[in-house]
Amino acid sequence: MMASALTKQKGALRKAMRATLANLTSDEIQAQSRQITRTLLALPEFQQSKNVSCFLSMPTGEVDTSAVVSAIFDHGKTLYVPKMVDKDHGIMDFFQIFGEEDLRTLPSGQWGIREPEPEVEGKLRPSALNGSAEPLDLIVMPGMAFDRSLSRLGYGKGFYDRFLSAYSAALQGRQQVRPRLVALALREQILEAGLVPVGETDWKVDVIIGPDGIVS
Repeated sequence: MMASALTKQKGALRKAMRATLANLTSDEIQAQSRQITRTLLALPEFQQSKNVSCFLSMPTGEVDTSAVVSAIFDHGKTLYVPKMVDKDHGIMDFFQIFGEEDLRTLPSGQWGIREPEPEVEGKLRPSALNGSAEPLDLIVMPGMAFDRSLSRLGYGKGFYDRFLSAYSAALQGRQQVRPRLVALALREQILEAGLVPVGETDWKVDVIIGPDGIVS
């Protein structure tokens, strides 16, 4: 598909999805988020993981991950969260968070999402791309829309796709396995197979968890 046609299709789907999500009440999103959290916590990939990256949710319009993040700490796992390190070039990295107190004090970044500073108490935080962290076992991802062939439509900046390409290449160089990619999606964000337009640089996920169960 020509790049311009693909860009138009993605733009149209994002616009439609934003309108759909804007109609959901906070109660509906919370109810779906509780179901999704329960399913994720029961997933063998989650239970067996040690180092987990999870997005910190926006105030509205997507799955609330606050209970997921608490569970990561409660289960004794290590939490990493995304931060945009170069907005102009769409570069993102994942930084380690050292517990609930550290999490609570993170400043709000773009779209009202909390993001860590690269340093904590005068020391550099371990991060995925700079090789200072243990390899991630699981990446819990957001998205604007997904389909049943595991395609993902992001928010249009390419942050996750670029990160995954760079991180996979780094892991391959160190002969380490890439993490499992688990997307969390509201019912309204999961479309039939083939309905999410994708290009060559768009990553598919391994599993989608919605309120009605798992797509894999």
